[in-house]
Amino acid sequence: MIVLDAMEKCAGVTLTQAELNDSPGVCLKLRGSLADLESAAIAAREAAERMGVGIVAHTIASPAVDSNPAWEAVADFNRLIEQPTVHNPGKTMKDQSFAVGLIETQGFAAVFEAIDTALKTAAVEVVAREKLGGGFITVVIKGDVAAVRAAVDAGKAKVEGLGKLIAAHVIPNPSPGVLSLLPK
Repeated sequence: MIVLDAMEKCAGVTLTQAELNDSPGVCLKLRGSLADLESAAIAAREAAERMGVGIVAHTIASPAVDSNPAWEAVADFNRLIEQPTVHNPGKTMKDQSFAVGLIETQGFAAVFEAIDTALKTAAVEVVAREKLGGGFITVVIKGDVAAVRAAVDAGKAKVEGLGKLIAAHVIPNPSPGVLSLLPK
C-alpha cells in the first residue's frame, strides 16, 4: 500500500489489479502513459528503498493487444491465507480526509497486542486484517492523521518480545488505489 500510494501520488497512473504471490509479496498492475508509468516506477523504487525492501518495478511500453489473458489474473481464493489473492479495484470511498495505518508483524500475539494498544491509545478503527503467509500478518486502521500516528507508534512499541515488527506506517490521505484495496 505504501508503494502504491507513492506511485499514484507522483504520476497519473491507475491501479488495474493487485495480485498476491507466495513471497509474500504483491504484483501491482497499473495503466497510464509511458512517462507516468516510468515516474511511478521511480517513486516505487524510492519508497521501497526508504523501507529497506527490494522490489522489481518494470514498465512495458505499448503492450501487445492480445497479452491481457497472460497478465490479467482471474479471481481466486487462497484457503491457506484465508483471503482472495486477486484484487480488482472497485469503487473507493469518497472521503479521503483520513489516514490509514498499518502494523505488520511476524506472529499473531504481537499483532494482537499492538492493535489492542493502538485502539486504546487513540480514536481509530480497524478496517482490515491480512494474513500474508509465513506467520506475517498486517492489521490496517483508519482515523484522523494524528490519531493514526499515535496509535501506530503505541502499537509498534508493544511488539517487542512477542514477535517481530515487520513494518509500521501511516498513509495520510490515501490514494484511490490504496482505498480500493481496503474492505468496503
